[in-house]
Amino acid sequence: MSELTAEQVQGLIRSGVPMAEDIDLRIDRLDVQGARARVPYQGKLVRPGGTLSGPTIMALADAAMYAVVLGRLGRVEMAVTANLNINFLSKPAALDLLAEARILRLSRRQAVCEVGIFSAGAEDELVAHVTGTYALPL
Repeated sequence: MSELTAEQVQGLIRSGVPMAEDIDLRIDRLDVQGARARVPYQGKLVRPGGTLSGPTIMALADAAMYAVVLGRLGRVEMAVTANLNINFLSKPAALDLLAEARILRLSRRQAVCEVGIFSAGAEDELVAHVTGTYALPL
């Protein structure tokens, strides 16, 4: 585990990816089990039909994977998403959107991650399930 805190990782993400600031991305927790990230519910993130947009859900998942990689390896800002697969499972509630990310496998060249996305207060019902791979700088 690196010495980076959740607050430091949140700052790195927000400074490196300006869109994270626009959606108010937050890193709530970062520890040996993984990371918890959050996007507070905002009307500007809702799509027709009254649900949070797919791009918002994907951005949260990707940021959560990046957070868990930074949390494990430290300042590897040049780690990049090589693959992201998402299955949308249910409509998110009009509440904060949460992501629980963990590393499934870590090698010298890549980190394979898994993310569960759910609405705050409804942690027993997944909104989306995500797997992804981060390519790590040599």
